[in-house]
Amino acid sequence: MERKIFHGNIKPVDVAQALLAEFNQGNMRAQTLGQSDRIVVQVGTRPDAMSGGHTAMTITIQSLEEGIMVELGQQAWLGVAASLGVSALAALKNPFSLLGRLDDIAQDIENLQISERVWSIISKTAHAAGASAELSENLKRTTCAYCHVANRVGDPSCVACGAPLGMVQPSTCRHCGFVLRPGEKICPNCKKPQF
Repeated sequence: MERKIFHGNIKPVDVAQALLAEFNQGNMRAQTLGQSDRIVVQVGTRPDAMSGGHTAMTITIQSLEEGIMVELGQQAWLGVAASLGVSALAALKNPFSLLGRLDDIAQDIENLQISERVWSIISKTAHAAGASAELSENLKRTTCAYCHVANRVGDPSCVACGAPLGMVQPSTCRHCGFVLRPGEKICPNCKKPQF
């Protein structure tokens, strides 16, 4: 399961509508379930599709303070694997039979790339709404450990007492937007190193 967090003025319904617009066409279909603060989008191939194997994916979009969290479920693509297997067997028996299966093969390859298309659509929608993996302005506050006064993220010292703030500065993972504790070298969400 992949998870990304986008901070900013974006709602789950914005992402759900973009996914529906992209995937409710051709051999693909999409549907939404849930409330405005937590929406599940299911994307898959149409059962009556003329080419390609069956595939499916679930995307969960949930409201957070100042943003959204998006989780992609594991893509089910057994039908695609079976369809590619049929194409391989047909090619072994008669290489010219591949000409008749070109539509199936092209659709299978497209279906295997659904998660990349989903992340691309989500990223474009977030960017259009002004959201990103960076902390939003309202979350760019940190509290002084000594006098408990709110300070802007990045300030070297507390505006009230002058104590250093270096150890309490938050940051986010540049890959998935997860808020990191000071000194974390590997993101606890996506497990990617932070440099």
